[in-house]
Amino acid sequence: MKPTLLILAAGMGSRYGGLKQIDPVGPNGETILEYSVFDAIRAGFGKVVFVIRESFAEDFKSRFEPKLSGKIKIEYVYQEVHKLPHGFTLPEGREKPWGTGHAILMAKDVINEPFAAINADDFYGAEAYQVISEYLQTMTDPTKYAMVGYQLNNTFSEFGSVSRGICVTNPEKQLTKITETHKIRQEDQQVLCESETGETVRLTGTEIVSMNFWGFHPNIFRNIEDQFIDFLSHSINQPKSEFYIPFVVFEMIKRAQASVQVLTANSPWFGVTYKEDKPYVIDQIQKLTDQGIYPADLWK
Repeated sequence: MKPTLLILAAGMGSRYGGLKQIDPVGPNGETILEYSVFDAIRAGFGKVVFVIRESFAEDFKSRFEPKLSGKIKIEYVYQEVHKLPHGFTLPEGREKPWGTGHAILMAKDVINEPFAAINADDFYGAEAYQVISEYLQTMTDPTKYAMVGYQLNNTFSEFGSVSRGICVTNPEKQLTKITETHKIRQEDQQVLCESETGETVRLTGTEIVSMNFWGFHPNIFRNIEDQFIDFLSHSINQPKSEFYIPFVVFEMIKRAQASVQVLTANSPWFGVTYKEDKPYVIDQIQKLTDQGIYPADLWK
């Protein structure tokens, strides 16, 4: 069974400003998410599901349908802040989205096969899709999930600090912990971050980090929904509370309901965190095009 690619594209980049999911970065105006779909098709994915918002659905579809139609099956689901489980009502004043766990949950009615979940504005590289596609197509145990990890020093921005989930694994390369680490930056040939107590801490730069590239079986939807209900029961009236997918995964690991294999790929990662990152991304994609890894016109 061919896996599905779930692309989380409902968010507006607060630090970046604007709808960066449809910002052109390729030689013919291609977006980062087009490269993601292109790589997924080459890796054997059979369907792509976009998580978007209804407010920009028309613009989104008009841009991508002509390019992707006939190349891969396409579905759309909508993440809206008011879409809550039965029995819950959106609290007054809540505007902030509920997070990646909620975004993935929106796809529960259209995905019945193993799937990978990614950010729309991250460029993960062709090999990353190959390794996770192979895993999803060969791992039949529905309790065995996966994540593609990247080396920290390959995920920086030149234009500001970044936040990364630093991974800890056991000897079998199974994920045991992700520590959300903030204000990571390079200073004087050192890699520094800020601890939970506000102290400056030195890192090596070789740590493996999560860039939100997950491989799941569809049984995770039931667990997401159960945990989202529990989350809302405690946090619905906290205006900035968010329900992140790592929370779900680690609760499942703690309950011995799942394990996560950390996969690695020799793929470049880059993303657009700040507006100033865009020229770098354009330059890197042009280099990959010049090397013949991507055609100059992605869909011709």
